[in-house]
Amino acid sequence: MRTVTAASYDRQMTDLPVEVIRSKKRKRTVQAYLADGKLRVLVPAGLPPDEESRLIESMISKATRKLSSAGVDLIARATELAMEYGLATPSSIEWSDRQLSRWGSCTPSDGRIRISSRLASMPGWVLDSVLIHELAHLEVPDHGERFRAIVKRYPLGERAKGYLIAKSEERVSS
Repeated sequence: MRTVTAASYDRQMTDLPVEVIRSKKRKRTVQAYLADGKLRVLVPAGLPPDEESRLIESMISKATRKLSSAGVDLIARATELAMEYGLATPSSIEWSDRQLSRWGSCTPSDGRIRISSRLASMPGWVLDSVLIHELAHLEVPDHGERFRAIVKRYPLGERAKGYLIAKSEERVSS
């Protein structure tokens, strides 16, 4: 098994410059798109600064998740981890924009795994921890002793768990 450290992964999967365009024609909608290597965010002119800031952050977050998830081959990553840890490979694995209160889910009966697209912009070692958790569910559907023994083999598991707890609390407080 290879040695895994947080330093062996990139910190952020995407880091785009952002250009904010305030439009007098735009009344209620906000839009973001990529152009010339920048993320352009179009907002209505005259918004209160706190509302504008909230909308811009929301659009940056959505765009980052989409871009990051497009750059990660979940099938390859899950297959590599399954082989490394002696686990079953999923029948399918996909990003999910609908998972807002979970980081991942698994249906052991048909081998399907869904991973929250919020993980796409997080460090790779955090994504790997969630993948191993879900892959372990293909072997053991509950969170019992056998399941915990499998998940515990990932050396950055506790660190990733702490990272995800902090991110969850960050989301609740904002």
